[in-house]
Amino acid sequence: MTQQNIQQTIPAGYWENAKGNLVPESKVKPIDKLRDQLVKDLCGSAEVMSQAMGKFKLKTLGDVHAFIEASVEQYDVKIGGKKGNVTLMSFDGKLKVILQMQDRITFGEQLQAAKVLIDQCVTRWSAGSNDNIKVLITDAFQVDKEGLINTGRVLGLLRLDIQDDDWKKAMQAIADSRQVADTKPYIRFYKRAEVSAEWKPINMDLAAV
Repeated sequence: MTQQNIQQTIPAGYWENAKGNLVPESKVKPIDKLRDQLVKDLCGSAEVMSQAMGKFKLKTLGDVHAFIEASVEQYDVKIGGKKGNVTLMSFDGKLKVILQMQDRITFGEQLQAAKVLIDQCVTRWSAGSNDNIKVLITDAFQVDKEGLINTGRVLGLLRLDIQDDDWKKAMQAIADSRQVADTKPYIRFYKRAEVSAEWKPINMDLAAV
């Protein structure tokens, strides 16, 4: 039997608290009512802004891709699939738009083999080895609170020049385990007062405004 969530109707004259209990309105402090109204108003405005930014992003990506198609048509070619990174600049050189495609990297089961080989290396190097390298290697496989491995730390191991057969096998296992889960587009906007001035980002992040 399918269960349906039925939204509870709050009786007139009552407020529902965070525990789901009904509290008589007369028992709700004026400051709590004021806080409740403020939070609801601000979150409502944020929802509207978030939706507007989502629509702006879709339109911007569509406009950029359409321009790229129009630009390459003069050479009688068409670009299929996902577009790559591109920088578009205004005629006066004071505004620019950068579109970047960023891959999200994940690892396959080969990473487990790499971890075993690396553990063997660290154990074998226990005497007289560089402690900083050991910490770097150990930290690479630490998981965050979501249980995910830091991709950058693992890939950083590939840059270590260590002459050891097991280590080289481990690095090959990491390389083989690397796979692109998806590709996400990022679009950024910049401006400058003069052509010789430094670029300044046009911030779309509230924390940076």
